[in-house]
Amino acid sequence: MELAYIPSPSRGVLYLGPIPLRGYAFCIIIGVFVAVWLGNKRWLARGGRVGTVADIAVWAVPFGLVGGRLYHVITDYELYFTEGRDWVDAFKVWEGGLGIWGAISLGAVGAWIGCRRRGIPLPAYADAIAPGIALAQAIGRWGNWFNQELYGKPTDLPWALHITSSADGRVPGYYHPTFLYESLWCIGVALLVIWADRRFTLGHGRAFALYVAAYCVGRAWIEYMRVDDAHHILGLRLNDWTALIVFLLAVTYIVVSAKKRPGREEVVEPGADVSDGEGEPEGESKAETKAETKTETKTGAKDETAADEETSEAARSEDAVEDEDEDEAKGKDGAEAESAGKKS
Repeated sequence: MELAYIPSPSRGVLYLGPIPLRGYAFCIIIGVFVAVWLGNKRWLARGGRVGTVADIAVWAVPFGLVGGRLYHVITDYELYFTEGRDWVDAFKVWEGGLGIWGAISLGAVGAWIGCRRRGIPLPAYADAIAPGIALAQAIGRWGNWFNQELYGKPTDLPWALHITSSADGRVPGYYHPTFLYESLWCIGVALLVIWADRRFTLGHGRAFALYVAAYCVGRAWIEYMRVDDAHHILGLRLNDWTALIVFLLAVTYIVVSAKKRPGREEVVEPGADVSDGEGEPEGESKAETKAETKTETKTGAKDETAADEETSEAARSEDAVEDEDEDEAKGKDGAEAESAGKKS
């Protein structure tokens, strides 16, 4: 018996009267909210409007859910369309089963529709939302914990996951918590993208491509640890091959895009009003304010100096005039005294 381990929840659903509250669904919903919240902050920092990210998410999220479910059902069709299985289960999304590859692919189609309706470039929107998607994945992976699924090989490590359910072929025991590994990896990916975006001013979809490439690296080694049934090609799981191919495509995009379109988009949302503070980058705003303050200070100092010089010059002129008047007065007095002496 293990002395230290991660316990599994006794059940993944609670009932509020007749209404089921499923842990898996809650994790997905919370992840979506976090992605939209962070994406909105990054969109505003790039000059966009409030609410744009949420409006486009209305298109992207449903498409992503459908795409994720389709990928899972297609790649694991034997769970729904073989003898003894019920094909209706393919629609039970709340029981788990969303493929990230399908979710991102079809979600991108939904985002493209939303961006096109608002006249926004999809790459700019993807760059803004990329770290948020990684955090949404990190949160969503805890839904697998509620369902006691997608764990790794047996282990005696102190952070082993204790599986207690024996449903659907599970064997109770202690396993690598691959859901936790991927959750932590996705948090690291989000931080990496945020740092790289600030450090290298990524644009034209390169921040999103970095997220994809970094995620694929982690998914490859985590996928290799999993023990759930999967299709294999040349000894590797299907998702390992998918991660490898997508990684190469993402890296290729970063290299080619950097050469063809360096830098970042200057305008991400036409018509965004920067004067009201919604679309002005926080850092740039502070820098501009400081620069203006310094300029005003210098200008004020110069004006004060010039005014002092003018005052001094005026004072000197007045003194000179007074001296001349005194000299003239003395000259007159002298002339009058001399004239009086002659007369006497």
